[in-house]
Amino acid sequence: MNAQQLELINNQLERLGKVENGFYKRKFADCNTRIKSIGDFQKLPFTEKDELRHEYPLGISAVPESEIVRIHSSSGTTGTPVIIPYTAQDITDWAIMFERCYRMAGLTNMDRVHITPGYGLWTAGIGFQTGAERLGCMAIPIGPGNTDKQIQMMIDLKSTVLCSTSSYALLLAEEIEARGVKDKIHLKKGLIGSERWGEKMRRRIADELGVRLYDIYGLTEIYGPGIGMSCDCECGIHMWDDYVYCEIIDERTGKPVKDGEIGELVITTLKKQGAPLIRYRAHDLTRFLPGDCACGSPYPRIDTLIGRTDDMVKVKGVNIYPGQIEDVLREVKGVSSEYQVMIDHLNGKDIMTLFFEVSEGTDKAVIEELVKVTFKIKVGIITVPKAVNIGELPRSEKKSKRIFDNRY
Repeated sequence: MNAQQLELINNQLERLGKVENGFYKRKFADCNTRIKSIGDFQKLPFTEKDELRHEYPLGISAVPESEIVRIHSSSGTTGTPVIIPYTAQDITDWAIMFERCYRMAGLTNMDRVHITPGYGLWTAGIGFQTGAERLGCMAIPIGPGNTDKQIQMMIDLKSTVLCSTSSYALLLAEEIEARGVKDKIHLKKGLIGSERWGEKMRRRIADELGVRLYDIYGLTEIYGPGIGMSCDCECGIHMWDDYVYCEIIDERTGKPVKDGEIGELVITTLKKQGAPLIRYRAHDLTRFLPGDCACGSPYPRIDTLIGRTDDMVKVKGVNIYPGQIEDVLREVKGVSSEYQVMIDHLNGKDIMTLFFEVSEGTDKAVIEELVKVTFKIKVGIITVPKAVNIGELPRSEKKSKRIFDNRY
């Protein structure tokens, strides 16, 4: 924590202490006590998503209603949605961060940015659009779905940049290949966010679309996508630490992990006005990458996400994350990127079935045995491997659900 970040955090705490019946004024014993060190800061309690749900609809707001110009919301698929209010300055700051993301990927005002994420209450679509407009790109706000129209617009408008989830980027790549129109596509780069994705999926999308890919990071509660971005060196995600302060903690103890160790990402907003968040648990698992990046950017880096604490499943006493499954599949030659896991409890035992895709004509029995052995070595339990042909597992225009726990 540098002196500027410390000052910005104190400014936030002072503002929050003045909000009558405000969320943090109720949460913290005294918002007006200035913190003097990172040790003082770490004594502040974490903020949890469930707390924000209890403030529905606008209890988290830290400004008068007259200053709120927009709201966004989480999906609410796992409970009451979290509504986040934005001031005009919040919108501007978000656009500034997004423009940085585009510049880090080498975009210019001559690029044509094909935006497939959803609009409305979700933050993604409009975040990609405002960043593109601030840079001066041609924004193509097509939104999700209607793959026929997506591909036709790519061809007709000569889109150069694809903004998408990894799942939909893969679906588009497969459709473009199947229709034989790859020579009519002008894409050069892809900005992928919203869900974690493995190295095999990354290579498939890059190869089939003929693009260079970048990871863009964000979450609805902290502006949205655009608070961090990977660079050409492909060695982590640079976080804009003049807008967000990041910690990585042990998810069980809440204590900071050692440098380079994997833990849960915790984010504090340094300038946000509408809904500032102090020590917000993102539940994303990553680690800090030490040292300077070869790209020359001064912004600190976190590693590519390995999963979420709430993605973890326990099977036969072993904690399993999506990243571990992807590591196994990456090790086995002939296995593609897509997979699906079904966990059942049968005859008193946990059964984990791992479906994965292979090219048609592959000896499935041989591949299944390789996956079974590799999974046992790397993860520590026996799984039931099931090879299927490429294209048989479901594709999604949004985030793909890959792990289904049917035991409860």
